[in-house]
Amino acid sequence: MSRALSATSGIAIDIRQQLLSGVKTAMKTKDSVTSTTLRSILSEVYAADKSAGSPVSSSAITAILRRAALRRHDSAIQFVNASRPDLAQKEHREADVLAAYLPPLMSETEIDRVLNEVITETTLDGDSRKILGQVYKTFYSKVDKSTVDTNIVKRKAEALLMNVSN
Repeated sequence: MSRALSATSGIAIDIRQQLLSGVKTAMKTKDSVTSTTLRSILSEVYAADKSAGSPVSSSAITAILRRAALRRHDSAIQFVNASRPDLAQKEHREADVLAAYLPPLMSETEIDRVLNEVITETTLDGDSRKILGQVYKTFYSKVDKSTVDTNIVKRKAEALLMNVSN
């Protein structure tokens, strides 16, 4: 492990270490699906490190993992539609491998609670888009973006603002 990684947050090192130890374990057990999948993720993490100029945060690694899992789910759907169940099954196995390394998403009730706090703190004067932007900014300053589904946050924030303004 390089010295640069030791200067990052403990969680980022922990996720990196989990991925690295997962690759080692998969190689020892000759699990080619897991080792190939984790190596591709580590490659994306290292590319992000290089483009950022320093090791990326744990939330960035989690975002990389979520995007990769979503890509594999989408690919599996496309393979099923193209009558290629063998390739779809491979993509599902890879997505399952990635899911094991993802932290759980924040529950909808917890998202509601934080959004309600944010909306009560926010001044609701002016353009609705600006208010929504302020709500998002405050929400994501309180919550790690990698632990929430942004579509759920968007839907719930818009609904709460509509209820408050009416």
